[in-house]
Amino acid sequence: MVLRRPTADGYTFIELLVVTTILLILASAVMPLFQVTARRSREAELRRALREVRTAIDAFKDAVDQGRIPTTDLEPGSEGYPPSLEILVEGVTPANDATGRKLRFLRRIPVDPMTSSAEWGLRSYQDEPDATSWGGENVFDVYSSSTGTALDGTMYRDW
Repeated sequence: MVLRRPTADGYTFIELLVVTTILLILASAVMPLFQVTARRSREAELRRALREVRTAIDAFKDAVDQGRIPTTDLEPGSEGYPPSLEILVEGVTPANDATGRKLRFLRRIPVDPMTSSAEWGLRSYQDEPDATSWGGENVFDVYSSSTGTALDGTMYRDW
């Protein structure tokens, strides 16, 4: 009679511990890469949102300059810029339009991906270029209200 030793069909604790350690080391190396990728994605979204709002402001100004929007609807000294971001969404009734359709420049105010809110820093035409408070006369420019720094070292509010 031959006695056979039973074979083990699993892994030993040491093997599992080594594999787990290797996986943890690999995961810790990948995590910073994932964080940079996510941040880069939010920065690209911020650039897109700023471009969208600035294009809408420019389209509003162009419509005023072309006479499509009556200047009687605007505050004196507005220089043809919108009084608020909300007017870009709500729209303005064009001059000499009997249909009552409004000119809209934005579907919605985009969300700032750095602050996760639709609150943007605003500058009016009369404000200094680096002003951090809005004069309230009109909306000439928008910027992120985030105090963070971008991957390239610039401040988000300077974009």
